[in-house]
Amino acid sequence: MPTILYVMGWRFFFYANELHEPIHIHCRKAEKECKYWLDRENFDAQEAYSYNMNDKDRRQVKKIIYEYFELIESEWDNFHREI
Repeated sequence: MPTILYVMGWRFFFYANELHEPIHIHCRKAEKECKYWLDRENFDAQEAYSYNMNDKDRRQVKKIIYEYFELIESEWDNFHREI
């Protein structure tokens, strides 16, 4: 379960047991958690699920994902190449 990024208290990470899923990122901050699917072709992120999050949290997470989109892609590729 590698952590690739910590920003504004949010931890961004992958689960190793999700090898057959398309590119996505998990995010957690205290009791808040979410997962976003990433669309490489359209530079987009869509919420897969969220728990204990409000609209402000969602906007903050999406902003971070867009800011670090290329890093997340690169880390995803590297992580899946190593497994």
